[in-house]
Amino acid sequence: MAELQVELVAAEGRVWSGPATMVVARTTEGEIGILPGHESVLALLASGPVTVDSSDETVRVAVHGGFLSVAGDNVSILAEVAERAEDIDAQRAERALTRAGDDGDEAARRRAETRLLVAGARAAEPRVPSRAADAPAAGARAAEPRVPSRAADAPAAGAR
Repeated sequence: MAELQVELVAAEGRVWSGPATMVVARTTEGEIGILPGHESVLALLASGPVTVDSSDETVRVAVHGGFLSVAGDNVSILAEVAERAEDIDAQRAERALTRAGDDGDEAARRRAETRLLVAGARAAEPRVPSRAADAPAAGARAAEPRVPSRAADAPAAGAR
């Protein structure tokens, strides 16, 4: 089976390195999954979990900013800040989340939520609209995308 060669490093040093079967990361454009044979990519990382699956372990890391590079079967993750799940103090992250909410610091809130998610203290990450304009009004339902069908959307015979 083909494998990726993964290097995950942060300013403090190497976080994880080795062969892997898959890497999943959050970029500023959305979540990306990398398998052997993936196209070359250079992407900006957003705050979010990075998951590296290898033959003998799954590594989960809270990453806050940086770059993801894929060239051939080599994946390089250069993070501004990175913490492995087992190194995260969930109580400290909960306190940081509370402080961020009190201060209205959106970036700190995202970092704390990511740390809690990676540490397993949160079951699922809530979707937070990236802009206020993306948030639906209170009580409003999101519009379903309309896919036209040829018969229903065709003009009536003789209609102009």
